[in-house]
Formats: sequence, C-alpha cells, structure tokens
Amino acid sequence: MDWSLGLLGFASGFLISVVTAPVGVSGAVFLLPVQVSVLGVPSPAVTPTNLLYNVVAGPGALLRYGRAGQLGGPLTRLLVAGTAPGVVIGAVIRVYAVPGPRTFRLLIAALLLPLGLWLWLRTVRPAPTRAHRPLSPRATTSLALAVGVAGGIYGIGGGSLLGPVLVGRGAPVATVAPAALASTFVTSVVGAATYALLSLTATGDVAPDWPLGLACGAGGLLGGYLGARLQPHLPEAALALLLATLATTIGALYAVQIALPAA
Repeated sequence: MDWSLGLLGFASGFLISVVTAPVGVSGAVFLLPVQVSVLGVPSPAVTPTNLLYNVVAGPGALLRYGRAGQLGGPLTRLLVAGTAPGVVIGAVIRVYAVPGPRTFRLLIAALLLPLGLWLWLRTVRPAPTRAHRPLSPRATTSLALAVGVAGGIYGIGGGSLLGPVLVGRGAPVATVAPAALASTFVTSVVGAATYALLSLTATGDVAPDWPLGLACGAGGLLGGYLGARLQPHLPEAALALLLATLATTIGALYAVQIALPAA
C-alpha cells in the first residue's frame, strides 16, 4: 500500500464516521463500497478488512459516549448476545458459500436499497406514536442474531442495520446509538478473529488488508469521536435522510452493475 492509498483510506474513514457516528452507525456500511470500487480491496478480503476498520474506529465514538454516561445497559447486552455468534456464522458463509463478486454485489444491493428506502419513508412520514411498539428482549436478540449473520457476510458488524430498526420501533436514538456501536465493536472483534482463523484453511484472499484497514480505522477513530461529540447539536431528521440517501444510492449503483452484464 502506497502513502496516497493510505491517505485516501484515512480520509474516507474520517469523513464517513463523522456523519454516521451520531446515529449509532460505524460507517462501515458506506466504507465497504469505497474499498471495493476505489481502494481495490479484493473479495472476500474486503469483509474482514471492513471488520478491522470497525475494531480500530469503534473506540473513538465509544469513548465519547462513555464520558457522557450513555454506554452500558440491557440493550447493549441483548445486541451483543445475538450479533456475536451471528457474525461467526456469517463469516463461514462468506468464505465458503458467497465468494464471487457478482453475488457479493447482489447482497450489497439487497441490504442497502430497502434499508435506505425504509429510512426515507420512516423519516419523511413517521408513524404515529401509538404504532411504535418496542421489541421484546427475545425478539431483540433474535433480530440481532439475524443481523449478525448478515454483518458477517457483509463486513458491517450489524449495528448499521440494528440501529434504524430499533429506532423505527420507538427506541430513542440516545439509547440505541451507543448500544449499536458497542455491539458493532464487539461483533467486529469476533468477526475479524474468525476470518483470521479461516484464512489458515481457506484459499484466496480471506485475510484482511491490514495496512489499509488500519488506515481507514485511524480515520474512523478520530471521525467517530467528533461525530459522537456533535450528536446533541445535529438535527436527527437531516442525518437520517442523509444516511437514507447514501444507502439508497449505493444499493442502486450495485443493482445497476449487476444488471448491466445481462443487458
């Protein structure tokens, strides 16, 4: 990795995490397409590289949320209990069952496109307060398990999917954001370790791109702290719409890339 690529990775991690950390998203969900299309990380190594980014970047926002007394609580434990084993299952699926770039792009489009559209609708036309029924602890853990599997395949830790779902069901952002980031951090540690072990037996690019992952993570470490610090001063609706726009656009671009070869 030359210095220009490392600098680009650092800047990408910083800018993305500044925007996403206030709503409990590490930014990996948006960094991954940058790694694939701009930084040239091969598949499936891009997934553990993205998890490595989460491991390095996560403490920045968590440190700030911890100083504000927002870390801990039952929601964090429920999310970790589901996503941690889920990411191991997802990593195995990613290495042995979903190695091709075309299938990977399909997964990106299938995850991001509906998530972005859902965020748009939820923000622009919020449901009445009486329609919000928070998930039960069992349902929360089950959802976290499913999201953990998807996160292990996609390399996002799971928090970026759990956060909007929980907020959409009525949980406050101030509670969901630190819990989702804590879950993402723990899950990413487990996921990165799983990929490192799988790289000993699997063929191909399975191990993370360590220099690039560390460069992106260093940017995310600083950006995440700044984003968490800015959370009380940023309008939630504007952030949600920005995240929805990014997710929808990226999902649509990958969907077009899938369709073009067949056209």
